[in-house]
Amino acid sequence: MQTTLRRSVALTGTGLHTGRPARVTISPAAAEFGIWFRRADVKGADPYIPARWDRVEQVPLCTRLVNDDGVSVSTVEHLMAALAGCGVHNAMIEVTGPEIPILDGSAAAFAQAILGAGVRRLDAPVRALRVRRPVEVGGPEGALARIEPAEGLSIAFEIDFADAVIGRQRLSLDMGNGAFVRELCDSRTFCRAADIDRMRSAGLALGGTLDNAVVVEGDRVLSPGGLRHSDEPVRHKMLDALGDLALAGAPLLGAYTGRRAGHALTNALLRALFATPGAVEWVECDAECQRRLPGMGVSLADLSAVA
Repeated sequence: MQTTLRRSVALTGTGLHTGRPARVTISPAAAEFGIWFRRADVKGADPYIPARWDRVEQVPLCTRLVNDDGVSVSTVEHLMAALAGCGVHNAMIEVTGPEIPILDGSAAAFAQAILGAGVRRLDAPVRALRVRRPVEVGGPEGALARIEPAEGLSIAFEIDFADAVIGRQRLSLDMGNGAFVRELCDSRTFCRAADIDRMRSAGLALGGTLDNAVVVEGDRVLSPGGLRHSDEPVRHKMLDALGDLALAGAPLLGAYTGRRAGHALTNALLRALFATPGAVEWVECDAECQRRLPGMGVSLADLSAVA
């Protein structure tokens, strides 16, 4: 059955790129509502923005959604990953600024808030999007994003950085059985120390600190406490991919592969998927199908082991 939260939850923090304070409130919603954002600070324009792939505006280093009035909300990927990874299908998200707060740079606080509030079943069946044929898109320097038929959702990712502390990392996970909460949700966004000045001169990462991002330099981790996982960077890229794939508008049944892929390439993959005749179909999930979806059967106890 479809789900929503049992009660509203609120989190306050700073936008990673804008550096501006923001409060986000995640509230229950009815069956078939989906995921919507509302800019609570906007007057005189439509404040509602659907969490959907065709509302993505291409910007560097995050995922931004925009509506027909030009009202936008940025850095939605971690919250979208937490909703998908905790098995929430319907929610209204109010935010008091143009960007979702970054919190500690991971999705753990969002997952903790959602699971702490509880997930409630609704009286409507889950509909999923089943991938029927492979679709692939490419990008610069050998970047690739691909999705192909599968019984559930899996994510495989590969990254390759010159910094020795990252290097080449690969990981593949079946996203069923609470894998997101146990394996990915506490992995933080990361950057190279050499890129910070360039980002800030472009008006990005203005709210970034060593407490909300993993900063690396060569063979060193500059952020206090080091890495949470030896392969935390690739795990975070998988977290991002789940959040971006959640903008499909329903759970996906497919095997995603990313190689040096980012937000823009994953969105390009969704656009190609929906533009390819016969590549995807709507299906109503039976009990067996639902057991394979992200978030099914997950609880706050699963999160406490990692966050």
